[in-house]
Amino acid sequence: MDENEHGLAITQKVEDMMLYAYPALAQFPKSEKFAIVADIKRNMDCLLELCIEMECRIYKKTTLQNLDAAQKKLKAYIRLSMKLEFLPMRKYIIWSEKLVEIGKMVGGLQKAVSKPAQHRE
Repeated sequence: MDENEHGLAITQKVEDMMLYAYPALAQFPKSEKFAIVADIKRNMDCLLELCIEMECRIYKKTTLQNLDAAQKKLKAYIRLSMKLEFLPMRKYIIWSEKLVEIGKMVGGLQKAVSKPAQHRE
């Protein structure tokens, strides 16, 4: 799988994660709709936007670093949501697994991008 295909796969995983997340967020208390729910949605949007940017860029290193940071922020938000008992444990586990998979893909792509290009003779 080349970098472009990998980028498309990450974008699809982020979209799948968002499709799972929106119904889960709808179950948060009304008092949190404009607080943590808005923060989580903004972070998911940022994650998707960074995936799309990464697909369009030739030099991906900075975008991948930002994507990695956004993934870790989102992970922290959902962990906090679980600890505050806004998110049931079962949903937290499924959502976390999706984020871990995205994180692994980002890490793999970071490794691929950071390796010096091999020249053919």
